[in-house]
Amino acid sequence: MKWKPMMKAMLPVTAAAGLTAFFLAPAHATREQKAPFVDRNYAHRGLHKKDKSVPENSLAAFRRAVKAGYGVEMDVHITADDQLAVFHDDTLKRMIPGAPEGRIETFTLAELKEFRLLKTEEQIPTLEEALAVLAGRVPLILEIKSGPRNNRLCALTAGALARYNGPVCIESFDPFILRWFKKHAPQYLRGQLAQKPEDYKDNLPKPQAMIAGNLLTNFAARPHFVAYRIGAKPLSVRLCESMGAMKAGWTSREWKHEKDYDMVIFEHYKPGVWFRAEI
Repeated sequence: MKWKPMMKAMLPVTAAAGLTAFFLAPAHATREQKAPFVDRNYAHRGLHKKDKSVPENSLAAFRRAVKAGYGVEMDVHITADDQLAVFHDDTLKRMIPGAPEGRIETFTLAELKEFRLLKTEEQIPTLEEALAVLAGRVPLILEIKSGPRNNRLCALTAGALARYNGPVCIESFDPFILRWFKKHAPQYLRGQLAQKPEDYKDNLPKPQAMIAGNLLTNFAARPHFVAYRIGAKPLSVRLCESMGAMKAGWTSREWKHEKDYDMVIFEHYKPGVWFRAEI
């Protein structure tokens, strides 16, 4: 048998497989680390109402989620005076009609507290206020929003979480935010947010969208879970999941997704608190 030529021919295939594994491989969490988070439905930006009478990312939305027993997903930005504000968008325009122009990071916390969310009485919460509502009673997925001062944002967030007694994991679209937590606060489960390359549209140039949508930054971030936009997944994402990444799906607006994920982030319907998933 001419095994030497065959082995030589297999070297490029083996090298390609090894390189693929290097770029896509997730970090591995223990069963105990996963236990507080899997098999759960998470209220997207709290249990807000479709008619906007309870706004997203408001203390009222978080109270409703906790009362129902749902896990909570929320977002955090840094303010101009180094405070942590729970808010999704980069600007105030959508949630505070008529608000001044500018990124949320250009406002102080006092300035942000002057506004009301969607003409309700709800203010933009601080992270500390939101955590006080959760009080460790339900698991939290905290999305850290990328901006001009990511290192400071990460350090302040890690400090706030260190003072919090409850199950929390972090996620971000920005792999360098995850890398910061990998280096400085590795005790928190990390999730890479992503979507199909074409779904990034104007948010990323096409080459960067291809890299992000196929999880080719995993070598830097080494996420424990992948929070991928619900729908078809590229082969690279499925390979990452086959290597042990926990599966989170966003944003579900119907019941059928629970069978495909370990964690489901939902809005505008009321699923069960728990569902069955394999760890």
